[in-house]
Amino acid sequence: AESFLSGSNTLYVEEMYESWLQDPNSVHKSWDVYFRNVNAGAPPGQAYQSPPSFSSFTPPAVQGPDQAGQVSDVVDKHLSVQSLIRGYQIRGHSVAQLDPLGILDADLDSTTPPELMLNSYDLGESEMENVYQLPQTTMIGGEEKALPLREIVKRLENSYCRSIGVEYMFINNYEQCNWIRQQFEPPGVTQLTDNEKRLAWERLLRSTNKCLKVVYKNFNKFEDFLAKKWTSEKRFGLEGCEMLIPGLKTIIDCASENGVNSFVLGMPHRGRLNVLANVIRKELDQLFCQFDSNLRKGDEGSGDVKYHLGMSHQRINHVTNKLINLSLCANPSHLEAVDPVVQGKTKAEQFYLDDGNGEKVMSILMHGDAAFSGQGVVYETFHLSDLPDYTTHGTIHVVVNNQIGFTTDPRHSRSSPYCTDVAMVVRAPIFHVNADDVEAVVHVCKVAAEWRMKFRKDVVIDLVCYRRNGHNEMDEPMFTQPLMYQKIRNHPNVFKIYTDKLKQEGLVKQSDIDNKLNEYEQICETSLESSKEISELNFRHWLDSPWKGFFQDVHGTVDLKMADTGVSEDVLQHIGKVFSQNADLTIHSGLRRVMKAREELVGNRVIDWALGEALAIGSLLKEGTHVRLSGQDVERGTFSHRHHVLHDQKMDKKVYVPLNDLYPKQASYTVCNSSLSEYGVLGFELGYSMTNPNSLVCWEAQFGDFNNTAQCIIDQFISSGQAKWIRMSGLVLLLPHGYEGMGPEHSSARPERFLQMQNDDPDHFPESITGDFVVRQLQDANWIIANCTTPANLFHILRRQIALPFRKPLIIFTPKSLLRHPLARSSFDEMLPGTEFQRIIPENGPAAQNPEKCRRIIFCTGKVYYEILKERSDRGLVEDVAITRIEQIAPFPFDLVQAEMNKYPNAGIHWLQEEHKNMGFYDYCKPRLRTACSWTRRIHYTGRKPESAAAAGSKAEHLKQQKSLYDDAFRK
Repeated sequence: AESFLSGSNTLYVEEMYESWLQDPNSVHKSWDVYFRNVNAGAPPGQAYQSPPSFSSFTPPAVQGPDQAGQVSDVVDKHLSVQSLIRGYQIRGHSVAQLDPLGILDADLDSTTPPELMLNSYDLGESEMENVYQLPQTTMIGGEEKALPLREIVKRLENSYCRSIGVEYMFINNYEQCNWIRQQFEPPGVTQLTDNEKRLAWERLLRSTNKCLKVVYKNFNKFEDFLAKKWTSEKRFGLEGCEMLIPGLKTIIDCASENGVNSFVLGMPHRGRLNVLANVIRKELDQLFCQFDSNLRKGDEGSGDVKYHLGMSHQRINHVTNKLINLSLCANPSHLEAVDPVVQGKTKAEQFYLDDGNGEKVMSILMHGDAAFSGQGVVYETFHLSDLPDYTTHGTIHVVVNNQIGFTTDPRHSRSSPYCTDVAMVVRAPIFHVNADDVEAVVHVCKVAAEWRMKFRKDVVIDLVCYRRNGHNEMDEPMFTQPLMYQKIRNHPNVFKIYTDKLKQEGLVKQSDIDNKLNEYEQICETSLESSKEISELNFRHWLDSPWKGFFQDVHGTVDLKMADTGVSEDVLQHIGKVFSQNADLTIHSGLRRVMKAREELVGNRVIDWALGEALAIGSLLKEGTHVRLSGQDVERGTFSHRHHVLHDQKMDKKVYVPLNDLYPKQASYTVCNSSLSEYGVLGFELGYSMTNPNSLVCWEAQFGDFNNTAQCIIDQFISSGQAKWIRMSGLVLLLPHGYEGMGPEHSSARPERFLQMQNDDPDHFPESITGDFVVRQLQDANWIIANCTTPANLFHILRRQIALPFRKPLIIFTPKSLLRHPLARSSFDEMLPGTEFQRIIPENGPAAQNPEKCRRIIFCTGKVYYEILKERSDRGLVEDVAITRIEQIAPFPFDLVQAEMNKYPNAGIHWLQEEHKNMGFYDYCKPRLRTACSWTRRIHYTGRKPESAAAAGSKAEHLKQQKSLYDDAFRK
């Protein structure tokens, strides 16, 4: 008789008991009697009495076997109903009617889960009219506390198995789960008001029917307008998921009502033009002119295809009458690559608006179903969502699930039941919804926005739809999905479906349809005529991150000036001293020695690498420049040299950041260890750098070798972003690089790949090297690449990022062995006002005193300089061989290199590097060295032979190759 008190049923009994304690009338009469008797001292197995007996407990006679069995059966039936309700909450989505075409089952499984079958709980038709008490974990009863089983099942199916499927029971938070139940379970909760229905209809009409001479019966759409005018153009239309537009606008309405005034959006190509036109509200003439192949290119950039472009726009939200800013980030065709970029941009906007809880700024990400489940950066981005220095306090993800990936069926594009299963890792609720059910979509979008505002967590809307055309408008889908597309051809448009519904309800008339369509027809016609007057593509109209009042030099006529990067002695001393202190922390004994050594260096007016970096950061903070340094283990530094965050050895989580304690009114310094991700985190930092030019944003790779995990961000965004989208960024990449016998995966940051993407011409010597040449050369470059050998040069080049009147990405190949090298030191004198970054550091020893007698000049870059410097001294060749370091590799310092060559007229010219011949800097530098000497002198190569692996795996082989390198460098 006690079986119902064991196992999983105990949770239910405890829940009922808690309810009974608060209100005895809130539970079934049988439970009321049971709990009264237990409280009176009856053994649990003998406490049950059949209603209507409510007498206080008196020791009952021991029940016979038949009566005990009846007791157990009654309670077991209640528990079965409770389990059934829970089964629907967990698995109801599996049988939801999500596919507008009726082809695929919700979870790709045609069988009904046993959790949704009555016989799984020993329930059947004989119990359907029995009334059962509803547990507190369901709201299907509304005001009713008990319902017949038939009604319970009906309401559960209405809540979980119609046009909406809800996945949330994996969330281990009672409040959150209960809140979700409140949004979907109460009877009629998904119903819209008449005004809401009308608004949704008008928005749907605008997204589907903004076109020429639209006839309702033919359902010509906004996309058709484009297709009719530009029949051979790809546009990646939204046909089949037109409800994305009303859904997005509903999200924006709800968030705006709750205080959000800035929205950062990211999306792929599908539907982008529709979103630009109807959500962002881009001027249609500017959009239409993108289809004109005869327009000449503007003065800036090389541009991008129209369905990659972004923009930023400020407008009034006509539902809330509040001013909102909408920014749609430009992105490449590389699906999902924009996700972390959007998050970084959102985080930066929140930082600058002091929006610590995400109350003012919110991100919305749109995805395709195949990409959402297939691209790993989605997972990386999700795992940033709750990290303190990366959270944006909740993102609304909208998956345009057209149930196909180009030509690939869902069964072949993912191993999970849903494309959205990846979101479970961060306990984000997932709302699946049939995109042909307008009111269900609107309700889900409202709930998603309210969830984000209440709980500040991610949420996913799986908008299950279809793709009416092929992958693009030129593509034939019948080759690979014939049955699906036969069904699509006969399937009515969602606008027709909903219009017919509202006509039956009396909410719209044919005259309403005609008037609205004529109104939008005229808007399109007027915009099309206006677009014909545009003669030049102005890419600045499509800037997704405008910096108001910041530098513009479209025609190259502005006199470029750069602020001084030197800093006064007092500032250097103050920062150095604070950086060497540990406040009131009990720090590690080894770290105490580090701090003491720093203090001694500052006292001697000398800096090492860590001090040079700290002085650059600290001086920028003093000047009001926000600095952010992110990456794996950056707080300490991979090589234990940085120590920007000091940890107390006796008190957990007590830390001190000296650089945030320099001056009372300094800017904020954020230094944060990232997740073990390169792709996602680098994309995040790029987005962060796009928001405000008055910030120094740095990403450091644990080893430079690992940057290729983020190759998509480097290739598609950083190196080419300004050319494609007129988007400036001052992002700094710090890539540890150098051959020290650590094997092929911990030696090379692959400089050859960065240099291959450099846009300067190797065969063109600059025509004018006067005035602002140095700054203008930087302006013309797509990015700056450096390999510094002194802490002072690191100091200057970091500060130069802010001193420049524009912003450029900076790639620095940073050292490892030089971090503590006794010769890699700089004096305070090299950082005082009037000093600057040295693009090259020429020979200044005996060979420079008698240059005519010098027989060889070696050009090199990076830490190999110190190695061949020692080797030259050991071999007694200081007068015969000159060594010049090139610190700024790109853009190439033609003028200074030429001057060095001319200084040594009788010397052979050698390029020396520790990398293999097919790697490193040689292929970039060789043609430019030739140009610098007008091809009058031969350029010799000194370095390792070509190889496929970046470095030798054996320490012994490494040393052997190094010796061969030295021998070649000084061979007579």
